[in-house]
Amino acid sequence: MQSWTRCFALAATAVAFGTPAALAQAQKLEGPLTFAVGYAPGGSSDRAARLVADALQSKHGITVVVDNKPGAGGRLVAQQLKLAKASDNVLMIGNPAVMVVAPLVFKDTNYDPHADFQPVAMVTSYEFGVAVGPEVPVKDLAGLTAWLKANPQKAFFGVPATGSLPHFFALMLGDRAGIKADVVGYKGSAPLATDLMGGQVPVAIDTLDALLPLHQGGKLKVLAVSGKDRSQFGPDIPTLKEAGVDLSATGWNAFFAPKAMPAEKVKALGQAIQAAMAEPALRKRFVELTMEPVSTSTEETRELLKAYRAQWEPVVRRSGYQQ
Repeated sequence: MQSWTRCFALAATAVAFGTPAALAQAQKLEGPLTFAVGYAPGGSSDRAARLVADALQSKHGITVVVDNKPGAGGRLVAQQLKLAKASDNVLMIGNPAVMVVAPLVFKDTNYDPHADFQPVAMVTSYEFGVAVGPEVPVKDLAGLTAWLKANPQKAFFGVPATGSLPHFFALMLGDRAGIKADVVGYKGSAPLATDLMGGQVPVAIDTLDALLPLHQGGKLKVLAVSGKDRSQFGPDIPTLKEAGVDLSATGWNAFFAPKAMPAEKVKALGQAIQAAMAEPALRKRFVELTMEPVSTSTEETRELLKAYRAQWEPVVRRSGYQQ
């Protein structure tokens, strides 16, 4: 199996060398179309859904409604999408928390991420940052590793939520770097950052977009990012590999259709979203909102998800974390 980063590189190459001709001949879309979002307005999943909705409305002349239905950490929308009929014109924007982690840590999610949904297209990728507060006397990741080993009583990794993707990335990082650290879950990125800056927790692991404004403002220091390459949003920050830890990991936002949706409709929607995400103007809007745009076919999305699960599922299972 190709690695997650290898699959992702292939998808990025497809965008760089031009949109497949087949996309220009995508089937006509039917409206109105609904994008179901399992979170309140304003988050990255919501922003991505709205940008794609606007692009499809403009290109195809159909009405696209973004329907926010927050609840159960995004799982509520997945539970509802599972019940959609073949005639329902609805897609869900999902992320690893809903489609990879939740089915492993919750005793009953009331949906099967493999059997109940069809991948349509991936639209964004995001990475994690490893940050320290101003009181931690280190300048780089190697220094942090040495400091934590020398001060095991201070070896804590703060994450924005227990059971979140940053939680499991923290476990992955600790294992790979040889650090025995306890993971401390917070109720969101804001309280985590407050405690990091105040010295209540020495290390924070969160999505880069949550940490970057404080890094740029000099209130904390991001020592490394988890992507295969340096982020365009923080080119001064080394990757984990550059910092001495051979590890890369990312998250994503992707559209999913209910299992009942006819294959030809899934294909048409996938082609339309892939083509939209290859447009320079839309990609620029994503970048302006600190989101890394991705353009993938339905089949590429399926392979990326397969590689992603192969990387993350063992980490989640080994943690023994359950809710």
